[in-house]
Amino acid sequence: MAAAAGAVFTSLLVISCTVCCQAQGAARSYGPVFEEQPVNTLFPEGSAEEKVTLACRARASPPATYRWKMNGTEIRMEPDSRYRLVAGDLVISNPVKSKDAGSYQCVASNPRGTVVSREASLRFGCKSRVCLHEVNERQPVKIPEGSGVMFTCSPPPHYPGLSYRWLLNEFPNFIPADGRRFVSQTTGNLYIAKTEASDLGNYSCFATSHIDFITKSVFSKFSRLSLAADDARQHGPTMKARFPADTYALAGQMVTLECFAFGNPVPRIKWRKVDGSQPSKWISSEPLLQIQDVGFEDEGTYECEAENAKGRVTHQGRVIIQAKIKKTDGNAVNRIEVSGGELRFSKLVLEDSGMYQCVAENKHGTIYASAELTVQALAPDFRLNPVKRLIPAARSGKVIIPCQPRAAPKATVLWTKGTELLTNSSRVTITTDGTLILQNISKSDEGKYTCFAENFMGKANSTGILSVRDATKITLAPSSADINVGANLTLQCHASHDPTMDLTFTWSLDDFPIDFDKSEGHYRRASVKETIGDLSISNAQLKHSGRYTCTAQTVVDSASESAMLTVRGPPGPPGGVVVRDISDTSVQLSWSRGFDNHSPIARYLVQARTLLSGKWKQARTNPANIEGNAETAQVLNLIPWMDYEFRVLASNILGVGEPSLPSSKIRTKEAAPTVAPSGLSGGGGAPNELIINWTPTLRDYQNGDGFGYILSFRKKGTQGWLSARVPHAESLHYVYRNESIGPYTPFEVKIRAYNRKGEGPESLTAIVYSAEEEPKVAPSRVTAKAVLSSEMDVSWEPVEQGDMTGVLLGYEIRYWKDGDKEEAADRVRTAGLVTSAHVTGLNPNTKYHVSVRAYNRAGTGPPSPSANTTTTKPPPRRPPGNISWTFSGSTVSIKWDPVVAQADESAVTGYKMLYRKDSHSAPTLYVASKSRIDIPIPEDFTHAFVQLRVTGPGGDGVPTEVHILRNSGTSMMVEDSVTKPVPHAVVITTNSLVMLALMGYLGL
Repeated sequence: MAAAAGAVFTSLLVISCTVCCQAQGAARSYGPVFEEQPVNTLFPEGSAEEKVTLACRARASPPATYRWKMNGTEIRMEPDSRYRLVAGDLVISNPVKSKDAGSYQCVASNPRGTVVSREASLRFGCKSRVCLHEVNERQPVKIPEGSGVMFTCSPPPHYPGLSYRWLLNEFPNFIPADGRRFVSQTTGNLYIAKTEASDLGNYSCFATSHIDFITKSVFSKFSRLSLAADDARQHGPTMKARFPADTYALAGQMVTLECFAFGNPVPRIKWRKVDGSQPSKWISSEPLLQIQDVGFEDEGTYECEAENAKGRVTHQGRVIIQAKIKKTDGNAVNRIEVSGGELRFSKLVLEDSGMYQCVAENKHGTIYASAELTVQALAPDFRLNPVKRLIPAARSGKVIIPCQPRAAPKATVLWTKGTELLTNSSRVTITTDGTLILQNISKSDEGKYTCFAENFMGKANSTGILSVRDATKITLAPSSADINVGANLTLQCHASHDPTMDLTFTWSLDDFPIDFDKSEGHYRRASVKETIGDLSISNAQLKHSGRYTCTAQTVVDSASESAMLTVRGPPGPPGGVVVRDISDTSVQLSWSRGFDNHSPIARYLVQARTLLSGKWKQARTNPANIEGNAETAQVLNLIPWMDYEFRVLASNILGVGEPSLPSSKIRTKEAAPTVAPSGLSGGGGAPNELIINWTPTLRDYQNGDGFGYILSFRKKGTQGWLSARVPHAESLHYVYRNESIGPYTPFEVKIRAYNRKGEGPESLTAIVYSAEEEPKVAPSRVTAKAVLSSEMDVSWEPVEQGDMTGVLLGYEIRYWKDGDKEEAADRVRTAGLVTSAHVTGLNPNTKYHVSVRAYNRAGTGPPSPSANTTTTKPPPRRPPGNISWTFSGSTVSIKWDPVVAQADESAVTGYKMLYRKDSHSAPTLYVASKSRIDIPIPEDFTHAFVQLRVTGPGGDGVPTEVHILRNSGTSMMVEDSVTKPVPHAVVITTNSLVMLALMGYLGL
């Protein structure tokens, strides 16, 4: 790759090839290693900054000292110099382009060596419009119309590169690249292949500089284009913009080639690769050829061809692809050889220790790499890695004893057992790195083993004692088993071992170790005894089938035994469900056999679901019982014109397995309807109408597109049928209008469905009545009688059913005060055939007029002759007062002042009393015609609650309530609630409500 990149090796790449071991200690010394190196820096001319800093920092022990070079010459850091060091950074004050522009390198040194940083350039560029300012005016251009013309941009010196556009007459009227006009991004020049009248005007180059995140743009002076008389002569192409003969590019970058020609007519530009096929990464837009992510396969000769009707012209150039910079070699010294980018040392000496640097460069740049070589000379030393003092080994097993002394150069190693020198044999192996391997060990191999290490610096040895132990053996191996899903099992594994060592058991399934903590409770150890490693498997699943290996292990050896576990379960899901032979009510299914999970498949089940319900249901099949060796079946009794999915389940003696994936969605073919619509009814509507209602047919029973309904109807008792077609499945009623239809006329009605495949069966005949009319007859013999001051009873004779033009729903009672208009009457409706009503909420001592009407669904009929009644006066508003009581043996006598009715009140005919011994007992009603009453009481009587009110034709008056208490058997206690009846009632709300409810129930 380095050769392909065309690199020139100027320094060294170090490869360390000695045994290098770090000495023990708290710290060690090492040469400088760069952590930060200077980078290319652009200093804006005219910037307000007064200094520029080039960074340099190296890690080293002891710490490094720093120097700087500019253009290869060391910079002298004098006290009054503009250059100064801050740590390792170079700070240049008041930088000047003529003095400070150039290439800089940082040099870091310590006693271990010196390294030089990569080169970093300091450049002075433009970050403002001032740098791009143009002073000189541009000369006008005059050419014949039809000729080609080029305008030069000629930007002033700048860094970095610019992007270019051209303006015609004013901003932002930018000139587009349209094949006739082209703006070179290399030179900024504008090319017009053939001028036209529309090109007349003033041209300005618009240059934009992109530095960091700052974008600056500037206009050039305008140049005027004038056109002389039209030169209509045609001529061949002339190449005006061409790419270089050699274009160098780094692999992975984008290559852009430019090519443009003048001509009349305007030439077409074509591109090709002369020595190979067209790369797939081409982006060609006539004057430009771009190759993205260029690689070595894109290297070669490229040709641009400009052609019009008068001729053609071509231009060729090579694209040369270079690799990114690679590290390479440099100057050689004695005993040092440079070969293929490697630095090789022979016969290392301590003086070879130091810092080595490799500098690689090509036309794209330079890169540095550094390495430190430490050459050491050490006599063998076992202090860090002695031979293990006690080496246990298992009888008939194998033991490996390393010998790893620290030594430089590498030591020669010998092994002895006692005084016997060991050499390679069938049981003894000494590897090239000095490791001793003993196989098929017996008790006779016990003893002292010594490793001797020697180099030219000295000798050393280390000894270990080999102890032979009893081998580990499996004494009870696990047995293969066959179980059902969900069963429990214990795999036994017992072992014997040397009692001086610890024994551990591990289990694996198909060579993967079992993690008991992640087994979700399926695995656990069945015993805590050291020599028993039984594995308990709970709720076994199909995934637990496989080869189980028990391993008994000590620090010196191990033993393993395996057994197969077969877990039988319901079959796995069948695969590849395919639907074919689709008809209106059946399809043919086929599938592939799934895993039987170690138990033969007995039969298959087929399930289907419609996209409407989404629920899987078992489907009828042919054959009805699908045997386990079948892979096809016919599904029957499907709904025509319905979207279905199907799935298949396999079963065996252990149960039904997981279902297959659903089949692709299919739709059965259409068929005529097979079910008659339901819910046939009707009635109501306007006069001369017959309204027929039904329940819309569900999608499941439509069987095809173009669904609708056919109605057949006739007047009951006639012969001929009328029919009507009602389109759309969602329709739910039909209105038939005819002046000949009488009110409440019975019709016989039938309905059937149709779709584009035909008509379905008819429903049963239903009787539907035409629209009703309001009743024509009024009730008779209406009477009204006042019952209380706010209530009255109304009765009447019913209308005859034969006089009705509809179904009688009930009667409407209208009542109004004398002097009011009937239109303002209050209304009460009854339901059914009742002939009386109780009206409440009337005003006392008021005359009312009452009329009754029959009503049906069409409305209310004519009124009956009105009847009159006058409500009674209201009962006295004052409750009984001055209540007192006396106890006498087993009775209590209660007295009160009589209540006298006022002129506007109804007469008092008596008194009603509710008596209750406590708040939990049922009240007792007593009626008295006078203002006194005797009530029997038990001997243990202590208190009672009494509620007292007047009664008469106007009803019951306002109650008063007292709490009767026995006091010393003879005393009398009066609780007068007349003056405050309402608050008193509130205080004992619960009791009052109970008593009032009972009085209402008893009709008080």
